[in-house]
Amino acid sequence: MPWLRQKHDGNLLLDLHIQPGAKKSRVVGLYGERLKLAVAAPPVDGKANKAVVQFIVRCLGIRIRDAMVVSGMTSRRKTVEVGGVDEKRVRRMLTDSD
Repeated sequence: MPWLRQKHDGNLLLDLHIQPGAKKSRVVGLYGERLKLAVAAPPVDGKANKAVVQFIVRCLGIRIRDAMVVSGMTSRRKTVEVGGVDEKRVRRMLTDSD
């Protein structure tokens, strides 16, 4: 999947397109080669970034310290790095969630 890549250290990179200010946080589907997420938080003072990480953590069942935005802090196009989870689980949990 273009939106999901594995690093040499085993962590995964998720290329995301974020839609802030949605009614609820959810996976929308593919947006080009990125996975589109809608988040309820507004794009103000890093709230959307925090909401993205919290949503990913909740969906994948990982610790908050195992997920972080590594690029796109002020953009809708973000890359989130996650650890402590395998690629199959990420695919299943994020593409099957609603």
